[in-house]
Amino acid sequence: MLVLAQISDLHLDGTARATERAERVMDHLRALPGPLDALLVTGDIADHGAEAEYKEAARVLFTDAPWPVLTCPGNHDVRGPYRTALLGEDAPSEAPVNRAHRVGGTEILMLDSSLPGSDEGLLDEETYAWAENRLAALGGTKPVLLSFHHHPVRMHHPRLDTWRLRQPGPLAELVERHPEIVGLIIGHAHTPAATTFAGRPLIVGPGVVSTLRLPWEGEGLVDLDAPVGLAFHVLDDERRLTTHFRVV
Repeated sequence: MLVLAQISDLHLDGTARATERAERVMDHLRALPGPLDALLVTGDIADHGAEAEYKEAARVLFTDAPWPVLTCPGNHDVRGPYRTALLGEDAPSEAPVNRAHRVGGTEILMLDSSLPGSDEGLLDEETYAWAENRLAALGGTKPVLLSFHHHPVRMHHPRLDTWRLRQPGPLAELVERHPEIVGLIIGHAHTPAATTFAGRPLIVGPGVVSTLRLPWEGEGLVDLDAPVGLAFHVLDDERRLTTHFRVV
């Protein structure tokens, strides 16, 4: 059995409010009495993509973390500073930040759906080629989770749905070709949600910095007073994905 925590949309911007909320959820996770296998951080880690924001994120996310911390960029992230100040790479690059992680017996592909200069997302040809190569190397022998930032289906919010993943067709084709892909875990929406995509579970993690107000919940895009949200994902031996949402 695999147990993953997920946080998303920290939007660290140097303010005390954003930092406190991120530190609150990390303190909660580090204090859990039971073990986790990894923490997924699904994008919008920084608010402006500044180097100082990623240095703060590295401190908040990686200090004393007793489990691997797996990240992917969101639309507020900037690839160059993300690579150097968060991941500690030597040179900045504007290439997609795609990473594969083996956690237990599961392969977790953290994909870069950011589209520089846009709030919308895109998984580009380089990312699809990288994912296909990783899946081919596995030969269908391991369960696979795909994790990225943008939602490939409607979230039923008129403004949020203008910022979704462009051209989701190739993603659907990839998922349909590979039955070993057992689920997709994303962020971006600032609301906990569950639906399906290409016949697989699609789980949307809540936001750390704020919570989206749905159209029937009142005016204003986000609720800044809602508690910090997080998710726990359990992948069992039957390759069934179960998600539990919490607030702190």
